[in-house]
Amino acid sequence: MTGLSRACGAGRAGEDVPGQVSLWEERSRPVLSVPASAFNSCYLPYLQAPQRTQIFFGGAGSGKSVFLAARAVLDALCGRNTLAVRQVARTLGTSCFTEVNKAVARFGLQGFFRVNRSGMSVTCLHNGAQILFMGLDDTEKIKSVTPEAGVLSDVWVEEATQTAWADVRQLEKRLRGPCRHPKRLTLSFNPVFRGHWLYREYFGDFPEDKGLLMREDLLILRTTYRDNRFLTEDDRRALEGEKDPYFRQVYTLGEWGVAGGAVLSNWKIGEPSAETPREELRCGLDFGFAQDPCAAVLARYDRRHRRLYVLDELCETGLTNDRLAEKLKRFAGPLPVVCDSAEPKSIAELRQHGVAALPARKGPDSVLHGLQWLMQQEIVLSPKCRRMREELLGYRWRPDGQGGCLSRPEGEDHLIDALRYALEGDSAARDAQVMKRFV
Repeated sequence: MTGLSRACGAGRAGEDVPGQVSLWEERSRPVLSVPASAFNSCYLPYLQAPQRTQIFFGGAGSGKSVFLAARAVLDALCGRNTLAVRQVARTLGTSCFTEVNKAVARFGLQGFFRVNRSGMSVTCLHNGAQILFMGLDDTEKIKSVTPEAGVLSDVWVEEATQTAWADVRQLEKRLRGPCRHPKRLTLSFNPVFRGHWLYREYFGDFPEDKGLLMREDLLILRTTYRDNRFLTEDDRRALEGEKDPYFRQVYTLGEWGVAGGAVLSNWKIGEPSAETPREELRCGLDFGFAQDPCAAVLARYDRRHRRLYVLDELCETGLTNDRLAEKLKRFAGPLPVVCDSAEPKSIAELRQHGVAALPARKGPDSVLHGLQWLMQQEIVLSPKCRRMREELLGYRWRPDGQGGCLSRPEGEDHLIDALRYALEGDSAARDAQVMKRFV
């Protein structure tokens, strides 16, 4: 593995040492070289990642906590102060605190650090930088936490899915004051379920098919046990042998799970991998006006792989049919637009304005039949389709009051209905009839 220079402060990095992660002080005087082989290669590019918000998530055994603990130790040698937190203080001793001390020992740095077990702190003797550990079960202490020298440059929230949105916002406020290092809020966790506030807050643009998002202010990396070369074969077999569908999705595959009762759980955020053939494009429309919006969906259906791409969405209230028609012509072009058949007058007006509008075929249990077909497809949602994502997250089977569910969905479904209409020809194997009805 090629060596990696790690520049500390404002100093210039020296030459790379093959297979080494090297640390420098401000005057380019070498402090320490750590073998690059001490890290899983998937994490090496992010040892110096500057993004203000950083998220490392994924499956069990992926090595994310070990990496972040090691990074905190190397950061302390560079003068960075880190606050590591978990929801409950007593869990820190067997998690973050232990991992940091393991990293100190693994790198042979015991002479560089002073460990205070009762006060839960690790202090770098070289420069006074500290790694502090606190629980979120005492928020008043968090508000007043400060290192012995300088200010906090980093906050690391371990098992962030256990924390509340307000607590994370409060932690972000601890990152203030003059500092020569870019400040960072780092979150690490197993992804649990998509309804979690973390998913809603940060994952709107995350390409789930790629597992990496890098922006100027945000870094998100997903890893699994496959990225951890330090696991034993027994560890791997245990993860690969998981039978429970939810546990396998979350802890083995490192994917966001779906809480019980979700109608459509077979979706992820991503983009089409190739140019879209026109014959695979579909468009559907659900009418609305005041409280309920007009909702249109542009989709691509890859019949061979049973994969459905939701490419774009249109969702607005207060649209008269003439204004709706103008938007649809820009949105769908000459494509047939399959509409809610409950409004034949609106369909006729759209056609008068040049939209290739046609009514959806509704019949007994058409909603359930359409949903059952959608459940059998892999759905890939473009990052731009935020309203569709919100509908999918909230669209659930109605509880029966006895711990089970009724076969009646509930929740907002304007775009979901539009998607059903758009794909009705495919779901009913009536593509030719759909096109014939328009002609």
